[in-house]
Amino acid sequence: QVQVVESGGGLVQAGGSLRLSCAASGRARATSSYVMGWFRQAPGKEREFVSKLSRSGGSTAYADSVKGRFTISRDNAKNTVYLQMNSLKPEDTAVYYCAASTRLYYQVSEPSSYDYWGQGTQVTVSS
Repeated sequence: QVQVVESGGGLVQAGGSLRLSCAASGRARATSSYVMGWFRQAPGKEREFVSKLSRSGGSTAYADSVKGRFTISRDNAKNTVYLQMNSLKPEDTAVYYCAASTRLYYQVSEPSSYDYWGQGTQVTVSS
């Protein structure tokens, strides 16, 4: 059994910052063994891609809506992946999900290409 656990969500004013954390546990190999991704889902909307990170940490990708404001990174010593979110906007309000994939980085895109998911953490940005 592999568990992916997110933390760090909360309520913040527009323009503020939050940092989400994600760790794999249980029978999981080290987080560095997976391509890691962040998705979000707002009420009444489909789950959308936010960012992904290669195993080495050398390759990243971002949705256009967050590019320049969000940064994905990993700390292999802590077995943790982070999503630093700056200049937050009310439209960033959503449940944020961390996911891990055993596929190759270039094969990972849609939610179905991820093998393990966290339970989600709520991010609310007030105007």
